[in-house]
Amino acid sequence: MRLTLRDDLPFVTVEITHRAATIGVANGLVDTGAASTVLNADIVSEVGVVLERTDRLRTLRGVGGREFVFVRQIDRLAVGASGLDHFEVEIGEMDYGFEIGGILGMDFLRVAGAVIDLRRLTLELGG
Repeated sequence: MRLTLRDDLPFVTVEITHRAATIGVANGLVDTGAASTVLNADIVSEVGVVLERTDRLRTLRGVGGREFVFVRQIDRLAVGASGLDHFEVEIGEMDYGFEIGGILGMDFLRVAGAVIDLRRLTLELGG
């Protein structure tokens, strides 16, 4: 999968499937400095990922401050043809001052066997 650089940050489009509905999420930041994968609540609500009584709540802390998220297992999170089934993500507002659909964190990158080639600007999974 080809990475797109914006402000020297690597982005890809990710695809999520939840309860048989699939949506592409543009502007997914590939972030090896993020422990977890976070998706933009406004975008994923289009496929029915909304806060439910059974969801766990968490507080994320990072360089930009803190954010409240809920945790949900989705059916599939993929980049291109490769991905992970029954993957747990965090859902939040993601109001960071720039357009972002999500953060692809180390939880996904490590388990998916991601190989990031910054010279060629590619992300390969299962490597």
